[in-house]
Amino acid sequence: MIVSQALRPLPRYHDSRMKRQILASLVSAVASSIFVLAVASHATAANDVASDIEHVLRTQQEAWNRHDLEAFMDGYWKSPDLTFFSGAKESKGWQATIDRYRATYQSTGKEMGKLEFSELRIEPLGPEAAFVRGAWQLTMSDGKTPHGRFTLIFRKFPDGWKIVHDHTSAAE
Repeated sequence: MIVSQALRPLPRYHDSRMKRQILASLVSAVASSIFVLAVASHATAANDVASDIEHVLRTQQEAWNRHDLEAFMDGYWKSPDLTFFSGAKESKGWQATIDRYRATYQSTGKEMGKLEFSELRIEPLGPEAAFVRGAWQLTMSDGKTPHGRFTLIFRKFPDGWKIVHDHTSAAE
């Protein structure tokens, strides 16, 4: 008799309440798992963006230090809509930007020096855009060290991350 009582079904109201509690627990567990995965995925994506953009900047630095201005310019969007601000002047477009670099660093009596980027702060604005702040310094053959700060906006294109806006200032 004791065995048969133990196997007897629970009253219907108890069965329904238990199902709701189990369902609520499962929904809560799934929601928590999704949240944790979303946070982890966002952190991974942000790290990937920062790593990819830092790679572009280090590649530019290496190209500059080889005196390869064309390779340096590969980090910029090759478009007439590229903007480059320096001092109180704007260079509009990729061609105007490379022409400015050539006049400033490769014309007669000029030198490129050795470039170093530092204090990089890369903030993804989404999966295809980022805001970058940092410092730059040139070491020239005469020992002078012109330096300053920059703000960049990067966009992701099919061929990779490119600078679409550069605002660079020099210390006075």
